[in-house]
Amino acid sequence: MNILVESFGWLNDQVLKMNWLSDLIRLLVEKGFGLETTERIGASVHFYLYDTIKIFILLSVLIFAISYIQSFFPPERTRQILGHMTGLRANILGALLGTITPFCSCSSIPLFIGFTSAGLPIGVTFSFLISSPLVDLASVLLLASIFNWKIAIAYVVVGLILAVIGGSIISKLKLEKYVESYVYQIKGAGEGLEMPEQSTRERLRFAREQVLSIIRKVWLYILIGVGIGAAIHGWIPENLISAVLGQQNAFSVLIATLAGAPMYADIFGTLPIAEALVAKGVGIGTVLAFMMSVTALSLPSMILLKKVVKTRLLVIFASIVLVGILIIGYVFNALSYLLV
Repeated sequence: MNILVESFGWLNDQVLKMNWLSDLIRLLVEKGFGLETTERIGASVHFYLYDTIKIFILLSVLIFAISYIQSFFPPERTRQILGHMTGLRANILGALLGTITPFCSCSSIPLFIGFTSAGLPIGVTFSFLISSPLVDLASVLLLASIFNWKIAIAYVVVGLILAVIGGSIISKLKLEKYVESYVYQIKGAGEGLEMPEQSTRERLRFAREQVLSIIRKVWLYILIGVGIGAAIHGWIPENLISAVLGQQNAFSVLIATLAGAPMYADIFGTLPIAEALVAKGVGIGTVLAFMMSVTALSLPSMILLKKVVKTRLLVIFASIVLVGILIIGYVFNALSYLLV
């Protein structure tokens, strides 16, 4: 058993956390750039280079593997699977399928139109809509690479619970009439999404194309996120961050949630900021609330969603997600000792 634990620990540290890369970057910064990594500038440069390279390596490998799996679950197949279920079971499956079909909040909107026009229950569609940008398989490994497995798994679990509860509430409220009427009238919106059966070579090509496509979409957000994280890590005083976002501030989770909502990024762009905040002593619940707010409540996605739903449904949806994030944040802060 000890051998298994030690082997897993080594794999986790060297493959997932890439401690070897951290050592190489530290050597480069100290010997190549002549900077001390124990000082502000050196620490910030090390943080920026190490996190940037690590995230891009992990992201490329994970997206390739996940996209290969995703090639077996095109949107049409997802719609067909969901179309045969109702009630809580359908909401759970919708949330789970969202984890293996990782779309950003904005690119999920066309799927919302396709699923709704094809007759899927609106609550199931919203469970998918919450889960898809919020939780995916890559996020588990990336979170584990920066924090630990407890936090990674806890994030995914609460994200799925939020998606299931949110969709279930919307189902119970029977809010179909608050979807714009033209969505139901779109002919073929649930069609044309079908992927023909693919060979292994075609699936590998699809996975490679997905890596390139996603990298093109997120590279700038990653660089910005790592830059903000490096600035927080090396330059913003810990006592200032603690005063605003520390657990002693009863409004820290609310502040983090509201601060994240106007932004537009995915989990890959928020991770470096989250890492720096945790290093400065910010509660894990506050950090998770920020990450969830950025990915699930981003202003651009709300603007796009407003094009297909009426104001009342949009407000109810945003309120459910907001309240859910706040509850998750405060609960995680209270139970943070279990996650470290």
